[in-house]
Amino acid sequence: MSAFPTQNLDYSRPFKLAKDVYWVGFYDSLTGTHANPYLIVDGDEAVVIDGGSRSDFPLVMMKIMQTGIAPSSIVGLIYQNYDPRLCGSIPHMEGIINREDLKIISDQANHMFIRHYCESAQLVGLHEINYEFRFTSGRCLQFIKTPYAHSAGSFVTFDQQSAILFTSALFSCYAPEWQLLLNLEPQCHQCETHCVGSCPSLRSYCPIEDVMKFHLNIMPSERALKYALEQIVRVPFNVITPQHGRIIHMAEDIIFLCDRLASLQGVGIDGLIGARAFAELGDTSLLKERLRYK
Repeated sequence: MSAFPTQNLDYSRPFKLAKDVYWVGFYDSLTGTHANPYLIVDGDEAVVIDGGSRSDFPLVMMKIMQTGIAPSSIVGLIYQNYDPRLCGSIPHMEGIINREDLKIISDQANHMFIRHYCESAQLVGLHEINYEFRFTSGRCLQFIKTPYAHSAGSFVTFDQQSAILFTSALFSCYAPEWQLLLNLEPQCHQCETHCVGSCPSLRSYCPIEDVMKFHLNIMPSERALKYALEQIVRVPFNVITPQHGRIIHMAEDIIFLCDRLASLQGVGIDGLIGARAFAELGDTSLLKERLRYK
């Protein structure tokens, strides 16, 4: 049983996921675009996770302030990959937060790209803080690396206090029919196709189909996806909050999606090369012949 309300959600305001944890994203019904930045508040300190693109900034910051905190309370910006849809607003964030001690926290591999957005904040690598961030109160955010899901520096963030796992691209999707919370019907768990044309409930839209398509196209390979799933199974989370798509808050839906993603085939490059052996892919005889190599 979920503790979240599922009806008549007001997307114009922040949505409270747990005590002092908020979704501060948006949905544009005209363009069908949406984003899922998150805010964690602890006393007079706060951090923002995957803060959004430059065009997202006014809506995201408005919702941050609607929670009752001042922008100057934000002590850290966490970016779980270097996608400009997450990092593009960094200069605006730096300007309105206006703290000399503001930290941008990410994997070192991501900082190679994030530094091009950053003007004043200190770049802090995960390894420098032992893969965790602690508020002054002692509340801990744990960082778990999920390399190549979808970038080399990808990771997820676990808030130990709320038991929420912020999963970045993992469990994300681009959804033309979007809702903040995923609510599957029992028969969805029995479906093998996840295709609107063969839906046993005759639904006109299948949210699972969009999740599968996202991972097929965004994740680089089956091995990368499965490795990422292996890294999170031991984390004691209750809720999954992805970078795009719907928040997964029902235990049966979390288990179902993990099983489906773990068995997904044809992910990324695997969908192009299939089961061809490495020797076949690495055959350089044609190149040698063309270059008259001896």
